This record gives sequence, C-alpha cells and structure tokens, in this order.
Amino acid sequence: MMSAVSRRNSILPVPIKNIERELICPICKELFTHPLILPCQHSVCHKCVRELLLLNHEDSFDAGSECSLPGSPGPRSRVPSPSMERLDRLARSGSISSPGWRRGSVTPRVTTFPCPGCQHDVDLGERGMSMLFRNFTLESIVERYRQAARAAVAIMCNMCKPPQQEATKSCMDCKASYCNECFKFHHPWGTPKAQHEYVGPTMNFRPKVLMCPEHEMEKVNMYCEVCRRPVCHLCKLGGSHANHKVTSMSSAYKILKEKLSKSIHYLISKEDQVRTQISHMEVLINETEENGQVAECRANEHFERLFQTLQERKSEMLNSIAQSRTRRLEQLRGQVEEYQGMLENSGLVGYAQEVLKETDQSCFVQTAKQLHTRIAKSTESLRTFHPAANPSFDEFVLDTSREETLLKELCFGGVPEPPIIDLSRSRVYNEGRLCWQLAEDTLATDHHVLEYRRLGTEQDEEEGASRWCLTDRVYGPSTVVCDLEADSLYSFRVRSCRNSLYSPYSPEVTFHTPPAPAFGFLFNDKCGFSSERLALSKRRDSVESVAGMAFLLAAERVQTGSYMGLDYIIGDMGISQGRHYWAFSVEPHSYLVKVGVASDSKLLEWFHNPRDTSSPRYDHDSGHDSGSEDTCYDLSQPFTLLTVGMGKVFLPKASISSAGDHSNRVLPMPQRIGVCLDYEAGRVFFYDADTMRCLYERQVDCSGTMYPAFGLMGSGKVHLEEFITSKRLSYM
Repeated sequence: MMSAVSRRNSILPVPIKNIERELICPICKELFTHPLILPCQHSVCHKCVRELLLLNHEDSFDAGSECSLPGSPGPRSRVPSPSMERLDRLARSGSISSPGWRRGSVTPRVTTFPCPGCQHDVDLGERGMSMLFRNFTLESIVERYRQAARAAVAIMCNMCKPPQQEATKSCMDCKASYCNECFKFHHPWGTPKAQHEYVGPTMNFRPKVLMCPEHEMEKVNMYCEVCRRPVCHLCKLGGSHANHKVTSMSSAYKILKEKLSKSIHYLISKEDQVRTQISHMEVLINETEENGQVAECRANEHFERLFQTLQERKSEMLNSIAQSRTRRLEQLRGQVEEYQGMLENSGLVGYAQEVLKETDQSCFVQTAKQLHTRIAKSTESLRTFHPAANPSFDEFVLDTSREETLLKELCFGGVPEPPIIDLSRSRVYNEGRLCWQLAEDTLATDHHVLEYRRLGTEQDEEEGASRWCLTDRVYGPSTVVCDLEADSLYSFRVRSCRNSLYSPYSPEVTFHTPPAPAFGFLFNDKCGFSSERLALSKRRDSVESVAGMAFLLAAERVQTGSYMGLDYIIGDMGISQGRHYWAFSVEPHSYLVKVGVASDSKLLEWFHNPRDTSSPRYDHDSGHDSGSEDTCYDLSQPFTLLTVGMGKVFLPKASISSAGDHSNRVLPMPQRIGVCLDYEAGRVFFYDADTMRCLYERQVDCSGTMYPAFGLMGSGKVHLEEFITSKRLSYM
C-alpha cells in the first residue's frame, strides 16, 4: 500500500493547485466548509447559508457565525459555531427554518435569498436548510486540496499516546485516523470492525450512504430529471416529485458520468484551440488596456483645454471687475475729499475764512474772485448732489446656466456600438415584436431605428418589394412592426443614434412569418377542465398536469401497464372561418402532451360520456401496432391531435408532411410549436415555430366551431406564447 508521504506527493502536482478558484465559496471567499447544494446547483458553505438567513435577524440565533459577511451590518461577537452534527439534528428536527418563527428561535422565518452565483431567488420553503444536500464530492476535493497545500503538515493518529505517530489510514466508519499499529489494534481480524471501510489519511469523514433530506430514514435511490437532484422512493410515490420524471441512481450515475467524461475529453481535445483563444484574448486585453489609456489621455487633454479656456476667461472677467471697482472707488473718494472741504475749519471753507481776514483791498479782490467761483461751484454741487460712481455691479452678473447645461450634456462624440437583436425575446407573426440589447458598458443612446424588408423572389426585388422600411424613432429596447405579409421571410436590422451619429447596423436576422394571422386565446377553465388533475395559472396562459388525490384513489383500478388517461383542456375562443395560427411551448420534461384542435359539435358528448381508457387502442395515434386504426372511432372523436413528449414529436404512421421523408416517425421536439387551422380547406398544420418548417398536416372535419385543444398526462406542461395571450389579457 502506498505510504502516507508518497500518497501526498502524488497529489502535490500543479493540477490540484490550479482548481483553487473552483473551491472558493462565493460568499466568504474562502475554501468551502461543509458545502450545501442549492436548487440552482450552485454550492455555498453551510455557515454562509445560515448567515444569509440570519442577516436581518441577528438576535435569533444564540451561536454567532464563524465569519462575517462582507458588508454585514455591525460587528458580531465571534463565538464558536455549533458543530455540524448539532446543526444537522436541529435541521432534521425542524428547528431550523420553521415556518412559525418567533423571537429567540434558532432560525428566522425568512427562507428566501438570492443565490450568490446566479442571483436567482432560492426559496428553501418550510423545511429550510434541511432540504439541501451536502456536496460530499466537493468536500472530498477540498480536503485533497488542503492536504496538497499543507503537505508538510501530516495528519496524526487519533489513538496514539504521546508522542503521536503519523496516520496512515482513516476509517470512514469510526471517523478517526490511525497509524498502522493502532489500526491493527482497533480493527482486529475476525471482528466486525475488520470490515470497516478505510481510506488514506483524511479529515473529511462523510457518511457512507446519502439519506433523503425530506424522508430522514430513506436512502436516495433515484434521480429526478426535472429538479436535477437525488430522491428516495417516497418522494416519487407521493411527495413533491410525484409528477416528475425519475430514473434509477445507477442509470443517472452512468449517464452523467459518461456526459461529464465526454465533455472533459472534448475540452482536452480542444486544448490547442483553447490556448489559441486565450492568446487572442490576451491580445485583446492588451489592446483594451492600451486603447483605454489612449482614450483616457485624449479625454484628459480635452478637459485640460476646457480648464485652460475657463481659467483664461475667468482671469479676464475678474480683471474687468477689479478695474471697474478701482475706478469707481477713486471717483467716490475724490468726491468725499471735495465735500470734506466744505466743512467749517477745513478745506475750502477754512481757506475762505482766512481770505476774509485780508484787509488790503487789491490783494483781497485778486484772491477772492477765484475763490468765489470755487465756492459757487461747490454750492451748486451741494444742491444737485449725485454720487461720482454707481456702487452697483449688476452689469457684471454672470449667467452660466446655459454653459452648465452644455457641460452636463457633455458626452463622447464617437460612433456608438451597434445593438444586437435578441432572438430569444423577439417574435414575428402578422405583427412582429423585435427586441435588442446593447453591450453592458455601452453609453446611453438618444434613440434607435429599426429597418426591415421582405426577402422574396427576383420579381419582388425588381418591383421594389425588398426595399428597407424604416420605423419611427424608438426610445426603448423594443418596438412592434405591423402589417407583415403571411408566409414570408423578413430580414431585420437596427442601429443606434447618439449626438446625431449613427452606429453601424446590427447583424441582420431573418424571421419567417406564419402562414396565417395570429389567433389570440387563453385556456378555458370551464369546459371539461379538471382542477384535480390540471393546474392552471392565474393568467390562464399555462397549464400543467399534476397527480391529484382522485388519481391516487383510482389507482386500485389499475391492473395493467397499458392504462392511459389524458386530461383535456381547450381554448376559450373558437374558429368558424378563415386561416388562423397560434404557437406555444411544451416543457422538455413533459411525459405526454397532445396538441391540436377540437370540434364543439362533439365536445359535449365526449366530456359527458368518457371512453374506456384501459386499452392502448384508446388513442388512434398511440403507435400500438394492431393493424389499421378504428375508422369509426377516428370519426367519432372531437380531437385532431399530434403527440409530443419526452423531448420528441411522434408523427402518425400515415403522415403527409411537406418537410420531406419521415421514415423515422420520431423527431426532436422544437422549442416552440405552431398550429395552423385552415377552416375552409379543412386541414390542420403543425410547425416548428422557430423555422416555420411544417412537421405534419392532415385533414380535419371542420363541422361547427373549432377550438385549440390540448391533452396532458404525467407531468406535462404547456405555455402559450405572450403574443397569443396579450390581446385577450388586455381585455380582461
């Protein structure tokens, strides 16, 4: 057996060290500690999930967290967190995340938080943390990483008396590590302990059997393909997974391991391509850094010039104010000095008083003449007083509101980035709703312009049918285009405008319009609808088959495996003339869904006189190879349906398709399915709604009013497209 030292040396190579970023908790940014798997398949530390639930109720848990979340409000006392065993006992006993939370309980009532990996809301429900599986595989990898990181620190034997020896084995049943001598002593041959499972030295002791979190005493032995998690047989029998498709654990293990191996081998085989793309991205990183610095320098130069111009203008205007102030002060001060001379014993008056003392007449007359003129002038100035300068500086008031507005609207004058049309949200019928999006760091634009044209024959192009049509300015990320021709191919493109500069056009995308106008309806919750076996959304735009109590009570009548029971639902609007088209999506996990049309002339008889459903010949499209189908039965039924299920479309044997040879009757199920009814021609068509490829068509008896019809069994789900339901919902 490999020694402990050599075992650690075999783990030490670089690859295990390179996966560190995969082993970091997205919340605490440390290596995972007892990670839990969230419903969205991301993993988070046990203590971090607890922190998220306790974030708004700090006083509801006596034991504090092992670490504080970044940005959590206020410091928290650092006390040891409870052991995993105690927390597991609390979780399974229902103390954690109990719905009736009260002050002082272990965990608050809040059981919803955003996943730190994908930001989707995670609802733990009434069972709270107890519904989450521990990610034991991730724990083992983290433990191996820890051992590789601390290769110099050996795991010591738990049983040795001091001085302890280095451990060579760890027993998964005893949850302890042993040296060779202690392992032989505590696991003697011929005793039950000799059969214990042992591994190399480790600190990670995980349970030998994975138990169901909802049914504590049951082992998980199946895998739910809908929820993508292990379940036990009780979960499938009557629990939350009763209507879900499950497979055996061994089959899921084989399939998932094969998929993962193929994916890994594919990535390894593309290593040269990955390295080339990494080199290309490194070049892009360097170009981005250089171009960003150049753009920053240019912008800085422009602002420096603005600052310089503003500073020069500031100096000129302040100097103008200073010069005016100096001139006015000089004038006012000169006037003050002049008026001070009119005071007694000072200035002009004092001088005049001294002149009056002159007794020589000739000398007095010589001086008094000029003095009298000055006094007369001062007297006149006194009677008609005006300040020598205006103290108001109103003409120097500066209005910068226009300039401030211009500065606030200052933006980059480069050509905007082109938007990208979002194919997943865009839908085209006789009207088209086009959606687009800009890159994350793209600057705000003023408006968008959508252009479209019909792609037709050369004759259409000669007649100008392929000219680009422009919509009005669009100030949001979507718009509606009206009056599109049926059964035509259209091309769309969009561009943005900012500061009168237009971006390049987006890549052109093409849509094929349906062969008829869109028919709007909702699911009918009255005629034939079974609330026990069908769950209808509040908006009546989606329906799901569920296993109700009536189905379980009727289970004792089921004696053969060929028993089938379909639950039907129809639209609330009927068709009595013309051509009409509608589209919907079927959930990939659906077991059996039938889609098509129904005649009202036979519906009432059908719903009030249910057929025997214990035979596989019940369904004329069942695929049961028993010769020709019953003609009289086919004529008596009100439904004309196509079978969809398990991610496939099953075409009837005598199919007439415009899509070519269908020797293989099983086709991949499209993401969206379209149905077109031609009432006058008495034909119904089934399409791949994304490519408008006709999958199947057949004759239908259009006697009376025809309704869209659906049949579901075994966890099937149908969702009508928003365009089909929007007009009906707007009138409700």
